[in-house]
Amino acid sequence: MSVNRHRRFTKPVMPLDLVRRHLEPGPVVLVTSAHGSSRNVMTLGWQTVMEFSPSLVGCMISAANHSFELIRQSGSCVINVPPASLIDTVVGIGNISGADVDKFETFGLTTEPGVEVAAPSIAECFASFECRISDDRLVTSHNFFIFEVVRATAARLARPSRTLHYTGDGVFMISGRRVDRSALFDPRML
Repeated sequence: MSVNRHRRFTKPVMPLDLVRRHLEPGPVVLVTSAHGSSRNVMTLGWQTVMEFSPSLVGCMISAANHSFELIRQSGSCVINVPPASLIDTVVGIGNISGADVDKFETFGLTTEPGVEVAAPSIAECFASFECRISDDRLVTSHNFFIFEVVRATAARLARPSRTLHYTGDGVFMISGRRVDRSALFDPRML
């Protein structure tokens, strides 16, 4: 018989609007979009991997965001993963509308043309995923896009880049020490 020696937690009830502080696992990303002569970059604090092959990513993008219609009209975007060192740029991009200013120019971001989509990628981000809308059935009711990654690029780094993770109320966590437990996994589950 085994004895449970793991710490147990007392968990008081918390406000439901604070749940995100515990469930926001993915990094903050910069989503670029373009349609016609318009382009934009927006900060997105939540996305989720939905399938591995094909590579599907779900994103909730508010209909009030300038990028919403650009993505809807073009059917595509690029999900760019910034390093933690871009935290002030990430916040700045999230605080202004691309309908009013060219955020690429305002924040000194270098754009690189998309190969599979019209939207540019951002050279200052260490990974960029060109995406097309795979499923838009939840866009009207929930502003939820399901994208298929159609091209992926990522820098080969000597050590993993630290990423930003938004927990709400203007507070971020920065990814920390990596712990490798791959030897414990069934190879089919990696």
